[in-house]
Parts: sequence; C-alpha cells; structure tokens
Amino acid sequence: MPQIAILAIGDELLNGDQTDTNTAEIARILSRNAFAISSSLTVGDHELAIITALQRLAADFQIVLVTGGLGPTDDDRTTRAAARAFNRPLTLNERALEQIRQRFRDWKRSMHPANEKQAMLPHRSTPLCNRLGTAPGFHLHAEETDLYFLPGVPAEMRAMLDEEVLPKICQRFPDPLPKVQRVLTVFGLPEPEIEDRILSKGLAAGVELAFAVDLPTIEVKLRASGPEAGSLVDRAELLARQALGDYVVGSGEETLAGNTARLLRLTGKTLALAESCTGGLIAKLLTDQPGASEFLDRSLVTYSNTAKTALLGIPAELIEHHGAVSAICARAMATEVRQRAGTDLGLAVTGIAGPDGGTEEKPVGTVFIALSSASNVRLERFNFPGNRCQIRLRTACTALDWLRRSAFEQEAESKELSV
Repeated sequence: MPQIAILAIGDELLNGDQTDTNTAEIARILSRNAFAISSSLTVGDHELAIITALQRLAADFQIVLVTGGLGPTDDDRTTRAAARAFNRPLTLNERALEQIRQRFRDWKRSMHPANEKQAMLPHRSTPLCNRLGTAPGFHLHAEETDLYFLPGVPAEMRAMLDEEVLPKICQRFPDPLPKVQRVLTVFGLPEPEIEDRILSKGLAAGVELAFAVDLPTIEVKLRASGPEAGSLVDRAELLARQALGDYVVGSGEETLAGNTARLLRLTGKTLALAESCTGGLIAKLLTDQPGASEFLDRSLVTYSNTAKTALLGIPAELIEHHGAVSAICARAMATEVRQRAGTDLGLAVTGIAGPDGGTEEKPVGTVFIALSSASNVRLERFNFPGNRCQIRLRTACTALDWLRRSAFEQEAESKELSV
C-alpha cells in the first residue's frame, strides 16, 4: 500500500470561515478504490508555510494530494510555493493556457488577463484537465514522490481526482491490498446499544467495527483487508442487519430521506404535510429526492396559530384551550391536511424548537408528531435534546422514519398477499 498524504491549503479553513470537506471526500474516494490516507495537514495561504509542508510531506510519503490555492488572485500561492519548494522555475505552460482559454470559450465569456497566471506552472510539471473550472491542476514528480495539485472547489477537485489522478495512482500501484468497507446508516438507537447488539452476534476476526455520528443518524462502518475482505464484510453486514433490524435506514450512499421517498413511490401512497416547528424541512428533505412528485401532494407551513386556523381549519378555540403544541392539535393538523388534500397519508409536526418558548409543562424540545391515514392516527410526544437546529432536524428525521416504516410495512403486507 502506498503511503498517501493530503495537504489542504487556505486561510478560510483555519479561521473557521469554511469547512474542509475536501480531505474527507478524498479519503472516501480513495478508500472505495482500496487506498488509505496515512496523514493529512492543513496550512494557510502563507508561501513559507506551504513550502515547508510540501517539502516535509514529499520526504515522508509516496503520494501527496494538494487542494486549494490555484486561483488567479494574489492570495492563491500554491503553485508559486510548489515551484520554490522543489527549485523549479515557473514557466508558461501552453497546454494549460489553452485549457483555460477553451473553458472561457465554452462559457462564452471573455478571459480576464489575471487568469493567465493559472497557466504558470513549475518546470517539468504536467497539467491536469479541469473540465469544470479555470484552474488547471498539475502533477509534479520529486524524487520518489508524486504530488498532485487540485483546485479547492469541491466539485472541481472531485472530478479531477476521479478522472485524472486516480488512474495515475492505480498505474503506479496496480495491486493494492484489497480493502472493503460497508457502511450502514442507523436511526433511532444510541451508539453504545448499536455496538452491543452487533458484538453480541460475534464479529469474525479481521473485521473492524467503527462509528461516525452524523446527527441524528449514526454510520456503522464494517471494514476488512486482504484476499478474503469481500466475503468477511458480506458476512459482517448480514450479521449487523440481523442485530439492528429496521433501525437500519440505509447503506452506502443511501439516506433516510432517499429510502423513505423510494418506499413511498414503491407503495403508491400519497402524502400531504402540515409543518409547524420544522418550517418546511420535511418537505425539503423529501423534495431533494428525484420523483418526489409521485407521492407528495402538498406541504403547508402552518407556523402561526392563525395559519393553522386559516389553512387547516383548526378551530381557534381548540388552539386556545389546548395550545398549538399539543396532541389534539397535532392530530387535527394531520387529519385535516390529509382530508383536504385527498391523500392516503397526512403527517403533521408541532413543537417548541427554542431557544425560547418553553414552559415547565412543555419545555424546549417538546414535539408532537401525528400520522393520519383513513383507518387510524398514530400520535406521539417527544422531548428532543439539543439546540434549535438539532431539535428541528431530529423532528424531521423522526417524521421521515415514521413514513419509511409505514411504507415498509405496507410493502411487506403486499408481498405477503401476493404469495
């Protein structure tokens, strides 16, 4: 296995203005191709710091992947630092310059003179095609190390890594030790219980169990290396699914919202939403999924008491007597939105997301969720922890999970009847 390091460059990554998503994305892409990251480093837009980092990483690693600092402005200093780090003059690379010009021709825009700076590359470096932006990446070989310089824009970096860099790494290291990872997304169980359930089934030797929290879901990672990695992980996944049951809401790139939408489409159930404390977040998560129009009829954000009365017909007296955040109000919201839309399902949420508005009887985090069908209404009160954003997200994901389970049960019943 080659020793691979990542160097992320940018003041914005160090001062908190921007999150470094590139390092994680590079690690994921390489992992899917059986390569592993040995180290990562972040430095600011300071030429000396970049030079020092490049020289240090080139001395210790066989592959260095660098992101950021390839733009046309004065604070983009990566290319100049690379030239100084490896004692190579900057020269105008005609191939890189034509690539930049072609990009502007494709966009039907005139090229600013400053963009020509992006074609000044270290001598004896090879430009890498950027089909999404103006900054050419480049490949530089120093001693025993291959350094690949990629743009900081995530979409451009990802495309260049997939199309330009990975083939070159695979050519140099054609037979990496097989490494397989399977990811299961779990919702509704705490991390310690997930671990206990899986370990109680007995993981095979050679399988690594790891977790990553992506509030409010948890990713369960099953990994193995070596010739038998595939079969080991296959068996581990089956075991984990048996241990976790329907708390598994997705695998790989699947999401809770994506699987909920898929099951609703599969069962042909139609849905109407009435959202209060989530302010349309449930609808947003569902309509992010292609084909949402097949099942989602409407979503009403009835945030105020007046809106609940005007749009859903909830009597003002009911709200005044029981409160907008109450079981009876949630039930009425779900039933009314279903009946008015003429859909199979009506889902409603109402609660107190905070930071203000809570009382001793109904503290911040109090949420009522109701799911109405022609035959019954499912209703439950929750006391979600966290800040305003977390409470809203927990509410939305719990509502999606209700819909997922409802659709899953419907699909299972249909299969039983067909048998």
